[in-house]
Amino acid sequence: MKLLFLLLACCMATATMAQTNTAADTGASANLAAYNALYILNQADDKKIRGIIRNINNALDDPRLKGKLHVELVVFGEGVEAFKKLNHYDTLLVALQNKGVLLAQCLNTMRERKISKDELWPFISFVPSGNGEIIIRHYQGWATVHP
Repeated sequence: MKLLFLLLACCMATATMAQTNTAADTGASANLAAYNALYILNQADDKKIRGIIRNINNALDDPRLKGKLHVELVVFGEGVEAFKKLNHYDTLLVALQNKGVLLAQCLNTMRERKISKDELWPFISFVPSGNGEIIIRHYQGWATVHP
């Protein structure tokens, strides 16, 4: 009987501890003054485009990173479809830009695919090469995210 009572007490204590929030439940602490994240898009799939926009918004909305996160979305290759006027992602992109996200298009992709700047939304920025941007940002300490 004592053994059964001891077993029951242990189970109840374990269940209580499992329901208690600990530091491990909240994830990593954001102790730095600023964080930088480079999101990489090189696919034209609608689910990928919308997914990366959702991921950026989720990071910007993370209470640990509020007011500390700088984000750039670099687009190259097939990803250029996200910035083309004919694909109508402008509302989602403007919302990102209004949150401070830099939207950068690779000029190499545009040249190789014979795409003019007029085909893209006017609020898009440009970088000489997407890969160059990734390399530079990496060595500047930016986290790279390629969902």
